[in-house]
Amino acid sequence: MLEYFTTNIWLLWLIASLVLMSLELTSGDFYIICFAFGALASIIAALIGLPFWVQVLVWVCASLLCLFFVRPPLVKHLHGNMKERKSNADALIGKHGKVTETIPANGHGYVKIDGDEWRSVSADGQEIPAGTTVQVVSRDSIILTVDVIHNA
Repeated sequence: MLEYFTTNIWLLWLIASLVLMSLELTSGDFYIICFAFGALASIIAALIGLPFWVQVLVWVCASLLCLFFVRPPLVKHLHGNMKERKSNADALIGKHGKVTETIPANGHGYVKIDGDEWRSVSADGQEIPAGTTVQVVSRDSIILTVDVIHNA
């Protein structure tokens, strides 16, 4: 088996590329995908018969070129001019949701936002009945602070 891979080293580069692409799906930062593209470039080097050390050099150079010249415009295009990307629970601030379980005065209830239910408290400490549309104003750990949306 080892002999097969040494004569078909391009398969190892292909496997490495597929593994790296799969790992990129878990991060979404477009770093790992650059190394996957470098591995794809090394497949070409392997297929034309270049020595392994040259294939590694192609992988390093292609990965670095991708990191410096492809990733920045890609990130800028996908994320616009945002200086800071909010993620996870921080991205909920400013979103609207519907109260699913009444939030009692100075107590906890639940608000549904984008299909998920979050434990919530009222911003002004007043009761918010179920069915009311609210907006998230802040969060403390996993507890959201919400305020009733008043139609003007």
